[in-house]
Amino acid sequence: MTVETPRGMQNFIESIIEFIDENVRGSFNGKNPLVAPLALTVFIWITLMNTMDLVPVDWLPSLAQYIGATFFGADPHHVYFKVVPTTDPNATFGMSIGVFILMVYYSIKNKGIGGFTAELTLHPFESKNPIMKVLLIPANFFLEFVSLIAKPVSHSLRLFGNMYAGEMIFILIALLPFWIQWTLSLPWAIFHILIVLLQAFIFMTLVIVYMDMAHDKGH
Repeated sequence: MTVETPRGMQNFIESIIEFIDENVRGSFNGKNPLVAPLALTVFIWITLMNTMDLVPVDWLPSLAQYIGATFFGADPHHVYFKVVPTTDPNATFGMSIGVFILMVYYSIKNKGIGGFTAELTLHPFESKNPIMKVLLIPANFFLEFVSLIAKPVSHSLRLFGNMYAGEMIFILIALLPFWIQWTLSLPWAIFHILIVLLQAFIFMTLVIVYMDMAHDKGH
């Protein structure tokens, strides 16, 4: 790769980096050199995992069954192989919990324990009366804690749900007669390319937004 004469692959890679950079600059107002590489890694990683959904649904499982039966003497019907990692909630929850830990870490680092605790106990109900402020703490904590915990849950389930539903449709199409499969699988595969990229983009955008919230001291 050269600066003077960039070629196709270099232009493609640079366009992805510029796309991520623009999204980070537009949504992240703090200063943290980790955010852009994190967003880039998440976007590429999820895109590659989601793209496995476009591999014909029976190829890799059939290969896994053959390897299991040939080399390990396993019953082919008992060989379990999930092709698309993001159709497994363990994978999506693993990523979202990792982002959640970073969000909590930077919230405490930038706002301090006191500031982080105040966010959970002094909002959304506020009062200038000290007694009322103390009385509102339980209600505020309940609402804010539920909102906080809902972030990694919704973050992971959104990706899992969309990819799982798409994989199920591919499987249902594969169970139909051969002449119907081509009629339905090609349009769905083309449409699913948009879903693959869109879900990676949404997950990445939420990573940037959550990190921005962790660095926002105004609230």
